Amino acid sequence: MYLALALLVMVLLFGVLGYRYLSDYTWIDAFYMTIITVTTVGFSEVRPLDAEAKIFTVVLIVTSVFIFAFAISVITEYILSRNALQLLKKKKVKNKINSLSKHVVICGFGRNGNQAAERLKAYNRPFVVIEKNREVIEKFEDEILFVEGDANEDDTLIEAGIERAQYLITAMPDDAANLFVVLSARQLNKNLFIISRASQITSQKKLRLAGADKVIMPDKIGGDHMASLVVIPDLITFMDKLSTDGKNTTNLEEVTIESFMTKIDKHSLRDLDLRRKTGCTIIGYIEPNGNYIINPEADLKLQPQGKVIVLGRPEQIKKLNEMFHID
Repeated sequence: MYLALALLVMVLLFGVLGYRYLSDYTWIDAFYMTIITVTTVGFSEVRPLDAEAKIFTVVLIVTSVFIFAFAISVITEYILSRNALQLLKKKKVKNKINSLSKHVVICGFGRNGNQAAERLKAYNRPFVVIEKNREVIEKFEDEILFVEGDANEDDTLIEAGIERAQYLITAMPDDAANLFVVLSARQLNKNLFIISRASQITSQKKLRLAGADKVIMPDKIGGDHMASLVVIPDLITFMDKLSTDGKNTTNLEEVTIESFMTKIDKHSLRDLDLRRKTGCTIIGYIEPNGNYIINPEADLKLQPQGKVIVLGRPEQIKKLNEMFHID
């Protein structure tokens, strides 16, 4: 559509400028001559043309015939097609999804899927949502990339870029549906990290056997949280204050050891000296094999594939990220 309109404008400008400077027409006469020429209505010239103007007119006619034919077909199709705008939106979304890699695919945009999307947006992590409810898609499609369809179908997962994705979050309310998605996704991408929701305790083992790396039970977490507010209320309230809502408000940060290697001479937690440099405190260390160490010793040797968990106020976390150029 834009190309057709641009070509029409270019032809009109070409004709007006040509008649204005080749035949010394006024701007009105030049515009009039251009219109009757490109539309081939057959009116007579404003005044007789010389040889140069006649050659220019021939070029203008030949050029405009093809451009007008193309433009009219495009514009007519656009006007007559009731779904043209929707098709353009889908094409734009498809192009954006095709450009993504190492992104997150969220299956289901209910309560849990919505919360996951909000958290990913806060951290500027690219993600795609698979949802089959058209009303939900229309409500959020201006701010979120959606693929309309059933997440149980391989074609829908492929359209969401599952083969290039790094994570999958399946948050549908039906455990059986989540199980089928996990099975399909694991076959399509062996390296995918899969996080699945579960409603029943008996579904946890099945989802892990199907290929899920983590299984989350929202109802159990909610119940545990409420009970903890009775047993240890102050501790739970303090933990709630440790915000991880976004990059600019977080109190906790996970940092890979590779981010520090070029900044330190030795390889222990003491050498990092993060407390003095940034104000942050190291509260945990994750070994390359996945073993978690709470409150590690200062002399703990760092390993390239390990990670440290640091605690600090938002401004201290920001200083840490800026100092070590952490993404």
